[in-house]
Amino acid sequence: MHFIGVDIGSSFVKASVIEAETGRCIGAATVPDHEMPIGALHPGWAEQDPDLWWKHCCTAVRTATAKAALVGPLNISAIGISYQMHGLVLLGKNGKALRPAIIWCDGRAVEIGNQAFKDLGPEMCLWRFLNSPGNFTASKLKWVKDNEPAIFSQISKLMLPGDYIAYRMTGNATTTIGGLSEGILWDFSENKPAAAVMDYYGIPADFLPNIVPTFGIQGELSQEGAEELGLDRGTPVTYRAGDQPNNAFSLNVLEPGEVAATAGTSGVIYGVSDTLAVDPASRVNVFAHVNHSAQKNRLGVLLCVNGTGIANAWTKRLLGETMTYEEMNRLAATVPIGSDGLCMVPFGNGPERMLNNQDIGASLHGIDFNRHTKAHICRAVQEGIAFALQYGVKVMERMGVKARRIRAGRANMFLSEVFRDTLGGTMGAVIELYATDGAQGAARGAGKGLGVFPDFPSAFKGLSRETSIEPDTKMGPQYTAAYARWQDVMEKQRKPA
Repeated sequence: MHFIGVDIGSSFVKASVIEAETGRCIGAATVPDHEMPIGALHPGWAEQDPDLWWKHCCTAVRTATAKAALVGPLNISAIGISYQMHGLVLLGKNGKALRPAIIWCDGRAVEIGNQAFKDLGPEMCLWRFLNSPGNFTASKLKWVKDNEPAIFSQISKLMLPGDYIAYRMTGNATTTIGGLSEGILWDFSENKPAAAVMDYYGIPADFLPNIVPTFGIQGELSQEGAEELGLDRGTPVTYRAGDQPNNAFSLNVLEPGEVAATAGTSGVIYGVSDTLAVDPASRVNVFAHVNHSAQKNRLGVLLCVNGTGIANAWTKRLLGETMTYEEMNRLAATVPIGSDGLCMVPFGNGPERMLNNQDIGASLHGIDFNRHTKAHICRAVQEGIAFALQYGVKVMERMGVKARRIRAGRANMFLSEVFRDTLGGTMGAVIELYATDGAQGAARGAGKGLGVFPDFPSAFKGLSRETSIEPDTKMGPQYTAAYARWQDVMEKQRKPA
């Protein structure tokens, strides 16, 4: 018996096959071979074609299952889905996507959400929805309503990106409580869809798909879906979660006090809490975790820095076609802590929630033409990302979430020793690296949703910790001084509130 998980990112689509008996990943694929394009017709916009996600999903599944079949007979018993959060896909009455998806880093709806926060009132938003509406999914739909009325009039269902992938698999329009919460469409006080937000924005209730459990039968592959994926018709979809809750799940981060991190296109610190603690300024967000229920609060406290891996990728392109991430990491390690005074502010991927939805852009500061080299730029970028995460973690700490031990997959920027040491050294945190990723987590979730794994511990059979990195206390003062310089530079870039 095997389970397959797909992880629909904004840069790549991944698929992994997990063997139920051992918990081993026996086949994996990442497609395409270059980062997917993000459309930006206007400053602050970010769109992608949802059918491109599906195309790459089918390729990734076929490739991963072909690799797994080389190990032995293959029986895919269930499918799990992880996906980029907060996006908006609009399904028309003809069953097709009406327009490109407005994805997570798109900032066009910021002012719409800010006005809703004022009109609905901070108390209602923070204590019932746990967030300001900001530029999340509901606010993006309001933008469509105001600016594209012809599109709005054709809407059958609104969907998160993972809902759309599940729809292409099964032919059924469904969503989850976690998905609704990340779109600011779930009322935690009443344990039902957020009627107050929908009424305020003029969103008809029948736009919402049917709600299915995070773990459990969510639908079965249709004939069309099965043929495109190369799987058997009737194979159940049994798990679905946004990429950050799923990343935490993939690392067995399920209980209060546990903390996960990721550093892909964006960077996230994600802690689990059992209390309805919120940030009054909504710089750090709170969503339903994968194991949340009305009877037992399990909430994900999420800090996001939009410009993380994408900043590193931009730097790689800037430094030339022959530059590799491995070479960048090697160069960065040749420069001392603090990059000899060079500072990178990495906020160049749309409005940053942790900066009250300001878009201050990315910038390099303190450049000395006689001293600074490519190596300094490589290190300054990685330090800037780590320092940005530390800046947001201080908000999380005031909410009672302490990042003293952080679990992460050994991937993306966590492959860099400089990044790991800077993050751990600045926060005073132990960094634990595991041999897993979001697609593997989604596959384990599929097994749990099918009931093959009777409890959560059994779902993590085969999950191995590769290394544990203790913060270097001798270097602590240097990291503290470098962070203080970075913070001073960053604060000067911010606009008055």
